[in-house]
Amino acid sequence: MAMGTEAAAIRGSKPAAASGSKRGKLWRKLWTDRYMYLLALPGMAFILLFDYVPMYGIVLAFQDYNPFAGIFHSDWVGFAHFERLFKHPDFWMVLRNTLVISLLNLVLFFPTPIVLALLLNEVRSVVFQKAVQTIIYLPHFVSWVVICSLTITLMNSEGIVTQIVHALGFPKVQLLLDTRLFWGMITLQSIWKEAGWGTIIFLAALAGINPELYEAARVDGANRWHQMKAITIPALMNTVVVLLLLRIGHIMSLSFDQLFIMGNPMVSSVSEVFDTYVFKAGVLQGNFSFASAVGLFKSVVGLVLILGSNYVAKKTSDNYLF
Repeated sequence: MAMGTEAAAIRGSKPAAASGSKRGKLWRKLWTDRYMYLLALPGMAFILLFDYVPMYGIVLAFQDYNPFAGIFHSDWVGFAHFERLFKHPDFWMVLRNTLVISLLNLVLFFPTPIVLALLLNEVRSVVFQKAVQTIIYLPHFVSWVVICSLTITLMNSEGIVTQIVHALGFPKVQLLLDTRLFWGMITLQSIWKEAGWGTIIFLAALAGINPELYEAARVDGANRWHQMKAITIPALMNTVVVLLLLRIGHIMSLSFDQLFIMGNPMVSSVSEVFDTYVFKAGVLQGNFSFASAVGLFKSVVGLVLILGSNYVAKKTSDNYLF
């Protein structure tokens, strides 16, 4: 009987010993990489402080928020603000404009940095490559206010672009007031400003490709096109998929500065998106609860899209991204 009790005690101690061993390995790993975690600490603290702590403000979407009463004493209204949003006559227009502009960015803007990176990667002159890389990267540092102001100056009724279009035989039109041109103009602005930033990211990914792969391909008789198709593009796909997932997650969020400045009453039917709608219908009118509800709706849609896209990526790829 004593032997049975001792054996049971030994069997019971095995999981505890295994658990202790795992904890010991975890602490040893943390201590070994302590300087890496110390370097990451400021970034983690920033994300925690400015991204997670403010999330308590989500409760405003379910309240009739009164600044004088505060969050803890404002009346609860449940989903009333969401019902107001979905029943608002402008909801479908705003949703359409947001999705169309985002999809244009996804289809036209997203591939542009990839193409530029592939082209620059094939350039053998380092000086020329660096010069082009710098030129296309500089607009990233220019404010949307400056870019939109330049666009308005060049494309107004007396602007040089309007004059050139008229000189080519086309009728003189108000380019900034034409609803048919607005989405394309916004997309071109985004490409000009941010394509260089994306190119830098993809060039960094291309720099990590083992040069021996290209040497082996040349020995086998592969030309530069075959090398790009068999080595460069496959090696770039992981970066492409990750950035594509991040882009899809922000499909409901657009540049407020760009659309607010470029928008005007004549093109409001195609320029009004959720970012500007929140400002006009929520913030300017002091309805912070309604603005919070719209923001929460955007966040939920973005979360669903990125989780769904990641699930599809896992099912269609051998590499698990997350």
